[in-house]
Amino acid sequence: MIKIHCMTALNKLKRKIPYGWDLNIYRGCSHNCKYCYAIYSHEFLGEHDFSKVFAKINIAEQLDKELSNDEWKREIINIGGVTDSYQRAEKEMKLMPEVLKVLIKHKTPAIISTKSNLILRDFDLIAELSKLTYVNIASTITTMNEEDRRKIEPYCSTSMERFEMLKEFRKTNASVGLHTMPIIPYITDSYSNIENLCSEAKRSNVHYMLPGVLYLRGATRKVFFEFMKELYKTGGADKSYKEKLYSQVVNPLREKYGISSSYMKPLKEKIHKS
Repeated sequence: MIKIHCMTALNKLKRKIPYGWDLNIYRGCSHNCKYCYAIYSHEFLGEHDFSKVFAKINIAEQLDKELSNDEWKREIINIGGVTDSYQRAEKEMKLMPEVLKVLIKHKTPAIISTKSNLILRDFDLIAELSKLTYVNIASTITTMNEEDRRKIEPYCSTSMERFEMLKEFRKTNASVGLHTMPIIPYITDSYSNIENLCSEAKRSNVHYMLPGVLYLRGATRKVFFEFMKELYKTGGADKSYKEKLYSQVVNPLREKYGISSSYMKPLKEKIHKS
């Protein structure tokens, strides 16, 4: 791990989806997920090894400066758009608690996605922030088969640990979501796997489930393409495959278990109440 200082904390996105700002406290990630879409993002640093982690040790101070600007409108910040804020380095660096304290100070809404139950360390801070503004806690969970999981995302928390984490955050005012991303053709797309994910999502009482089929580009495409080349001829899964997957597997199971498909509903309800 390499410690660095950042010049800016927030990155303004070209379009809101539904957030307009990204905050990444690290560059690179130790999870070593074989499908990681963010591998390409390391190239501008002149690095090709995404497992080499850079920690922005002044991120909280810089964020405080930017949120103190009179022009800041308390827009939603997506934390960890290209790297997991609770990867192994965070256990040592403890950057997220300071970032959360800044968000609490400025009552700034946030979306936090992670594949690590280390986030439970900061439960009290996140619960406090959720009382002040909109907070979304989401976890990407791709499979309930631990053998498969260890192969495709070897250094993440187990799938069950992630579901238990989501269940805990339902005790707060935060919205809680399952991101079934990516659904990997012929590996994690079986009816039984999606149903197992939906069953655990129901048990964990998540607010929504957001699916997404594997997308390949750049360095990720090179890593994954050899055994997926027949399905991915352009960079996206075949349209007929996606339509069949959603109509025959994901949507029926989501309906069966009463899981909402609305990513925006918790945010709209929060705005309406305020």
